Amino acid sequence: MGGRPLARDVVARQRTSRLFSLGDRANPSSWAPAIVISDDDPELPISMSPLSFRRDNSDFPSKLTMSTRANICFPFDGLDVWEASEGLILPPSLEESDSGSFGAGLNLLPVSWQSLHHDNSLSDQSLEPSIVILVDAPQLANNRGKLVQALDVVRRRFPTSLIWTPGIAGPDNCHLLSWLGVDLFDLSRSRNASAAGIILSQSGPREPELTLGENANIETQVNHWVTALSDLRQSIRKGTLRESVEKCIVSSPRSVERLRAHDALMSGNIANAGLSSTVDGNRRLRCNTPISRDDPLIQDWIMRISEIHTPPSHQADILLLLPCSATKPYRLSPSHHRFIKNISSNRIHQVMVTAPLGLVPRELEDLWPAAHYDIPVTGDWDEDELAIITGMVSRIVERVGYKEVINHSGLDFFIEGVEVHDTRNGETPGSQNSLSKLEEATRTVSSSLNLVDIGQKEERLHTMESRSRFIHGTDDWLQGTVVSGRPPILTISKSGEQLARWNPRDGRFAFSKKCLPIIGKSGKFPKAHLIQNHKWIGDIFPTNIVNSEGEIRVGDEILVYQDDALVGSARAVASSWEWPEGPGRLARTRHRL
Repeated sequence: MGGRPLARDVVARQRTSRLFSLGDRANPSSWAPAIVISDDDPELPISMSPLSFRRDNSDFPSKLTMSTRANICFPFDGLDVWEASEGLILPPSLEESDSGSFGAGLNLLPVSWQSLHHDNSLSDQSLEPSIVILVDAPQLANNRGKLVQALDVVRRRFPTSLIWTPGIAGPDNCHLLSWLGVDLFDLSRSRNASAAGIILSQSGPREPELTLGENANIETQVNHWVTALSDLRQSIRKGTLRESVEKCIVSSPRSVERLRAHDALMSGNIANAGLSSTVDGNRRLRCNTPISRDDPLIQDWIMRISEIHTPPSHQADILLLLPCSATKPYRLSPSHHRFIKNISSNRIHQVMVTAPLGLVPRELEDLWPAAHYDIPVTGDWDEDELAIITGMVSRIVERVGYKEVINHSGLDFFIEGVEVHDTRNGETPGSQNSLSKLEEATRTVSSSLNLVDIGQKEERLHTMESRSRFIHGTDDWLQGTVVSGRPPILTISKSGEQLARWNPRDGRFAFSKKCLPIIGKSGKFPKAHLIQNHKWIGDIFPTNIVNSEGEIRVGDEILVYQDDALVGSARAVASSWEWPEGPGRLARTRHRL
């Protein structure tokens, strides 16, 4: 059951999906997501299939054997074989039963729904298999929500392992399975499809088109796997896997059900959802289907705006609702240039009305995902969109305590106890008449509340405080600071020393070394603790840290400690569910003190 562990490194991440290089990091032999082949399968390229598998059921429990097809175990001088005992697999419906016979292995570990509930050996932290097989995946796939739940438990318990769900994968659902955390697939369904004369394609099962000379032989099935696997790996690299998943699942109600179950599970446990706080400026969040609204990223935004976010302190009296724009961030659009020009006071909190995010405050428009989303625009709102927006508006008015609401969005709002001033009255938002009403309403409402504009420096500071509360949960570090510079890049200083910079293209604060002890005192920033007496030279890897604290999102600023002393900072490239054991680099070093 021994053998050497698989050498693997993470090339790219997106949420719970990862692209691994296998073998020598400098010259990988293969990659995953990949296919595991059996004796019944054709020979596949190593780049597509680095592993082979055999199940011997001549005795009980069955013996499982997995072999490498390339030199992918250190020191890369030969092939390796891993063996495991399958154990007794009971139906998922008998989850309360304890057979006492569980799967066992070291680098190859079989687990089942029953063993996840009853096998205490799985809690042994020294257990770090290279491959985890969810042996009852076909049975779990037929039970509502159980496959999603099992995969969530397995990937969090074994973040370094590659996960295989034998018997359920195909070109039509490999994107979804990868999104759920699966790394390895097989040709079982493709062999069955070939025997039935059906082609299992990326868009679902279909009959061959005989007029084009198609047939359903295994070579055709493999060709469809090549296309699907190539698209999957590229989607993970580019950060577009969610979009690919939504395209692929439409042929299967069961796949739609699994994505919704996963979305609900992750939305209820955001710390394990693998979200990012920042992304590359070229990334887009394409919300092209109604199911995009269930994305935990969007659900988290809606919750935080509705229940947590507070506006700049000088803008807590008047709420101005504005329409969104195709250009992101909104302030760069011609329409918002006109809106801003006709807003008569800086004491008014500008909030954009949009789908699927619901509401985007002006001070947060540079953040992910507000600055990066695309959605088909028809000019009409459906009932779900209206319900989300009206609910969010009512909630923030109640929670923040705005005294007046100016509505330039074009939607109708009734808010009990608060007067709503409609500046559109059915006209377009950019018409001269609408803009004149906007200018008049912002001037007269602010005057009626005796609100006087504040200076630019004070306004900038309050805006930074609001952003910091949303991003980091605190604005303590901004006390006594001055915000200066030429927008859009601004510098935050205290006593003549720079503490941070704000660059809207990054959508985050870039903290200086001087600021690290200050933000450390807040207790709001995630932490990584280095091994005692370790000489910190490179980035943050699981081999040089003891543990981590706090919820971590990709892009977060992490404070690095050693022996309870602050020694520097890093930026996360892996989210909470992979810390501190996950494979490869977890964070890139930024500062050393």
